[in-house]
Amino acid sequence: MFLQMNEVAKRFADHEVFSGINVSIEKNQFVSILGPSGCGKSTLLSMVAGLEDVTEGTLRLGGEKILHPGTDRGMVFQQPALFPWLTVKDNVTFPLKADHSKREKEQIAANYLKMVHLTRFKDAYPHELSGGMQQRVAIARALAMDPKVLLMDEPFGALDEQTRHILHDELMKIFEETKKTILFVTHSIQEAIKLSDRVIVMGTRPGKIIADFPIDIARPRERDDTKVIEMEKKIMELLEDEIKKVMKEELDYETKHLG
Repeated sequence: MFLQMNEVAKRFADHEVFSGINVSIEKNQFVSILGPSGCGKSTLLSMVAGLEDVTEGTLRLGGEKILHPGTDRGMVFQQPALFPWLTVKDNVTFPLKADHSKREKEQIAANYLKMVHLTRFKDAYPHELSGGMQQRVAIARALAMDPKVLLMDEPFGALDEQTRHILHDELMKIFEETKKTILFVTHSIQEAIKLSDRVIVMGTRPGKIIADFPIDIARPRERDDTKVIEMEKKIMELLEDEIKKVMKEELDYETKHLG
């Protein structure tokens, strides 16, 4: 398998975030991780990015153990995290290695800005762009490094629904054109089903994988498609049980400690 997680665990002091995570992801696959707050899905993504240490187990990409950040993994966060003093073009070329000539960097930026439909904004600054446009710059910047895996941590979570749906379509075009492996974290069941080849569902307290659904539905996927509705219902039932469990634990704690 291309990306492998074997018996991966994460603990902070005496708090166990998750343990026993075993996932194998094929090359060119779009996989979403879905789960309630606190299940550790963003922490797991950060570990794949090399931004968080692994407490136990191993993470491998292309057979190589992941020990630190690298250009073989591109990360897109919920907030675009662009440099406000750089233009759109310069934000995209910023992570490129020094061995690229100026002309090569400009060509790479032009290619990916065209892909996200921001060519005419190449000389603009982040504050001159909408939230959706800023996120498209962040995606172009991640792709400019030509990573083996694109890691996306709720990249559309802060956007309005209309913009989010537009960017879903844009991301699907990018996925089809670049054939990148994508690991995508989201809270939205609809988003996960619309975009993914697989949806991994995590439970919490501590975090664990409770389901792994292949999404064998032809694209583009519409909300009123019977198969989409059935899959959404299955995942919702699983997550409702997890959310109820968390709420019960919180109520029990408040009753015990607060009277």
